Amino acid sequence: MLAGSRPRVALALLAVAQVVAWGALYYAVLVAAPAIATETGWDEQSIFLAVTGGLMVSAACGVVVGRWLDARPRVVMVVGAVASGGALLCAAAAQDVLVFAAAWLLVGAAQSAVLYQAVFTVITHRYRGARHGPLTIVTLAGGLASTIFAPLTAALVDVFGWRITFAILAGLITLVVVPIYTIAIEDGWEPIVETRSAEDSTGVLSSARFWLLGLSFATMSFALYAVTLSAVPAYLEKGLDLQAAAWVLGVIGAGSVLGRLVYLALPHAAAPWVATVAVGLAGAVALAGFGAAQGTVGIFLAAVITGALRGVHTLVQASAISDRWGHAQYGRLNGALALPVIALTALAPGAASAIAGAMGSYQALAFAMAALCGVGGLLAVRR
Repeated sequence: MLAGSRPRVALALLAVAQVVAWGALYYAVLVAAPAIATETGWDEQSIFLAVTGGLMVSAACGVVVGRWLDARPRVVMVVGAVASGGALLCAAAAQDVLVFAAAWLLVGAAQSAVLYQAVFTVITHRYRGARHGPLTIVTLAGGLASTIFAPLTAALVDVFGWRITFAILAGLITLVVVPIYTIAIEDGWEPIVETRSAEDSTGVLSSARFWLLGLSFATMSFALYAVTLSAVPAYLEKGLDLQAAAWVLGVIGAGSVLGRLVYLALPHAAAPWVATVAVGLAGAVALAGFGAAQGTVGIFLAAVITGALRGVHTLVQASAISDRWGHAQYGRLNGALALPVIALTALAPGAASAIAGAMGSYQALAFAMAALCGVGGLLAVRR
């Protein structure tokens, strides 16, 4: 396998696989949803509810899949990639919105074995203490997925329609992701002897410290995504035109890439809770700035900074388990930690609209989420 003989090539291939997987299994449906609704007559909100349901299923499946990844990563991820392609084909063939929703629940189940959480487990087992660079490389690739696949999907839908587009994307997964996972992922892991005392995973999962940490990451993630995914209506509210507001959303994605590069350059010698708390407090300031920003320069600067904090949050969470409890049981523990994070993140866009409506503006939403993000950071103090 390439992971043993040519680790740099294996890592580069995993990064490519993440671009394709995120593009096909997440961003494509967000771009195609209006075309799906127009062609089929299905309510667009129902389509987005199906996507949200898929993310919730992904979160739930991640707990079990994480345990399997600790034992047989290649089998789990290859099966997940094959299943995701099949589920996309089922969605493409759906003649009823309920069948489409059921297919997207299957996509969600497959995502748990294909996207970030699965690859984080592989990288943590493979690189252990040297994981920060590889984690950053893979998440940088994931950050580029929207840049590549949003316009690609739009072009394919315009030429072929959404059904053939989904079939093409399923083919890409089969031709790119499946073989990469087959050759670039280990069949299993050598037993790990921790250099420090490690708690039994059952004991960790029953501890208040673990679940408070999970609540901290989930709260921060909800706040950051509720605001950033609402960037278009938020800045339309401030008087930008649609094109300019859409560019703000794109700049947030670019900011997340920048934040991950900055995180890689930072020292990682402090206690693990310090980075978590710092993200929460800095995120609170950034979200408040996002809400208060006025003028083109101020708005785009706030978008870059907020996107950067969102990118750093992803990497801090990716290392949270191994920083505190070692590498041996990473898959099982990370799957459980990610459960509330993914669930709340999936609910963030819809909840943001409702909260903004109740509070009277998206600016008020940003200020409320700033406070929530700060609280989330403080929950991680000494944890």
